[in-house]
Amino acid sequence: MFVINRMTKNPMTVTADTKVDEVAYLMKKHNFRRLPVVEDGKLVGFLSDSDIIRVSPSPATTLSRYEINSLLAKMCVRDIMKKDVISVNVDATIEEAALLMYKNKIGGMPVVSNVGAVVGVITETDIFKTFVDVMGLLDSKTRITLEVSDKIGVVKDIATIFGDEGVSIDSLITCKKDDGKYEIVIRADINDVNNIKTKMEEKGYKVIHTVKIG
Repeated sequence: MFVINRMTKNPMTVTADTKVDEVAYLMKKHNFRRLPVVEDGKLVGFLSDSDIIRVSPSPATTLSRYEINSLLAKMCVRDIMKKDVISVNVDATIEEAALLMYKNKIGGMPVVSNVGAVVGVITETDIFKTFVDVMGLLDSKTRITLEVSDKIGVVKDIATIFGDEGVSIDSLITCKKDDGKYEIVIRADINDVNNIKTKMEEKGYKVIHTVKIG
């Protein structure tokens, strides 16, 4: 799964010389929270609504609306934008993008081509949507959670059990726990959950949770 298939393509951009009040208007009008800043087609900065809020007067200010607008009209995007921009290549996987955002504690970033042109924006909402799709959460399926040891053949055993019962696995995700064991979350269209559970426990796998979701 790649960033190019999950990002917002051809995003609106602004230049570093654009006035802050103009950008604030555009972001509010189009319901954007972030905008790439470009010069000659290349990425030079990134602007978010939090940057605008940071330089805006406090709600408790005695300034009039005219004075506030006048203040923002004097500032350019280059004065408040983030210059050390974290971006991701358009050919990157969605996992790479998620890891970048997690490590840098950011909610979104520009997507650039191999020549440095801005081609999209990827946000935490896109990552969440990908997770929902990968897990098939919008479909009505049964979710089974196992606790297993780290050993070769676990996934093969599970697939064999489901295959023998004529059940197709929609998604299977593993997550390492602090004690070195793994949780495996399986989603599938299962008619007889107890039968599947019994078969897995006969193989020595601990079923810790089952639920119908969706």
